[in-house]
Amino acid sequence: MFAGLAGVARAAENFDVVVYGATPSGVFAATAAARAGARVALVEPLPLVGGMMSSGLSFSDSNQTDRRTLGGLFEEFHLRVEADYKKRGVTLPYDVSVKDNRPWTYEPHVAEQVFQDLLREAGVKIFTGQQLVSAAKEGAHIRQITTDHGEFAAREFVDASYEGDLMAAAMVSSVVGRESKAQYDESLAGQQFKKPKLAVSPRDAAGKLLPLMTAESAGPDEGDKHIMTYSWRIVMTKDPENRVPLEKPATYDPARFELARRILQNAKDPRVVAVDIYPIPGNKVDVNNGIGKQLSMGLIGAADAWPDATPAERAKIWQAHKDYALELLWFLGHDPAVPEATRADISSYGFAKDEFAKSDYWPPVIYIREARRMLGEVVMTQADIRKNISKPDSIGIGSFPVDSHDCQRVATEDGGVVNEGTIFPIHMAGVKYGQPYQLPYRAILPKRAECDNLLVPVCLSASHVALSSVRVEPTWMVLGQSAGVAAALAAKNNVAVQELSLPELQKNLREVKQVLDLQPEHLAAVQ
Repeated sequence: MFAGLAGVARAAENFDVVVYGATPSGVFAATAAARAGARVALVEPLPLVGGMMSSGLSFSDSNQTDRRTLGGLFEEFHLRVEADYKKRGVTLPYDVSVKDNRPWTYEPHVAEQVFQDLLREAGVKIFTGQQLVSAAKEGAHIRQITTDHGEFAAREFVDASYEGDLMAAAMVSSVVGRESKAQYDESLAGQQFKKPKLAVSPRDAAGKLLPLMTAESAGPDEGDKHIMTYSWRIVMTKDPENRVPLEKPATYDPARFELARRILQNAKDPRVVAVDIYPIPGNKVDVNNGIGKQLSMGLIGAADAWPDATPAERAKIWQAHKDYALELLWFLGHDPAVPEATRADISSYGFAKDEFAKSDYWPPVIYIREARRMLGEVVMTQADIRKNISKPDSIGIGSFPVDSHDCQRVATEDGGVVNEGTIFPIHMAGVKYGQPYQLPYRAILPKRAECDNLLVPVCLSASHVALSSVRVEPTWMVLGQSAGVAAALAAKNNVAVQELSLPELQKNLREVKQVLDLQPEHLAAVQ
């Protein structure tokens, strides 16, 4: 899981900017900083760059955003993808120049190559297979980070990891879990019961909870340590020339899916136990957890420990999620309780042999929807993404609707089952995207007293509710590019990131085609 090296750092190699985490946000941060003239290192614990977009997330979430607000490197990335397919004579079912809401799809290996090209052309030094060990600080200033293979010193740092590991190593305040409704006056905070209760017993003959249940009850609605479920984006195909058959998992136990059988037996629509399947180029599909399903690819409750876990502990959690996903696919393809048409369809898929060959055709990156969240200069809340959408320190626009997957699956007092924590997408009237809002620079800044040379574009300072909108790659990519420009500017001017000239930063962002301003209709919608 944590193998592979593209470069080995020498002791305390010096850079202007070090970006930790080669997520799409991290790639954009490194590329933007290097294009601005900084000497940049991109450091990543896994053996690839591009995070989820190089690891199976092939159905772009920008289809639920206002694409007019996504410029800069985001648009350039998709234009490069489009050009790659066009060069090979492949016609995509969309046009990047048309800012509608058709899905923008691509194969993971194509996405990874485009990310590699961006970094190479910008002159970024890439170091994969580098697990963070520690961060050395003098006062509020990070001097260098140490990985299990070397040391990296820099004037500025960007934590673009999905987990916020550098932020934590630098002793920057953060939180894991959900706030109460009262903490930030958020109606969508705390427990959310958006899915219908299931009239099936959650217990076995001995009265114990069945596998795949998470708790006897949801507990008090006072905030908690639960986060939305993790899962995978699995690339599969029915093409016999590219299909690697799915074998029965060694860990498969039919008893683990007794709850699924009961749900199917009582369901009017069997699709409540299923996975989402999206077509992508190359005669392949992207298999995802279904937010509207009652039982799907997400191993509910099993990721709560991930954000603060050690690498060894994360490896076990990673494996547990992989085992479950493989077992679920086998169940859907072979169990008699599953409708015959579904079994025939699922069992006809196999893994795509031209994706992830080095990891047995399995995506190396687990789908982390939420981990740590920084407590920075300002905390974005529900009001910031729904009502107070204008910000003087805008560094980009977000417009993905609030969207949280399940956090718990619990027994009810009357002997049933309910999935708790889902917030279904909330779109603006008449369009397929959420309320657009400006992303404040302050939200990616630690408190000055805690750290003065770190930017955090992924695990930014936001409540669970606000992160449920920010948490998609298009928004993180925007924030990553802006963080990279800011880091290069702070290094050049030798100032704390909190003291960077906002007019100068926004001027530089506009020069690289970052969209900072809302459309008139965005403002009118909240008046």
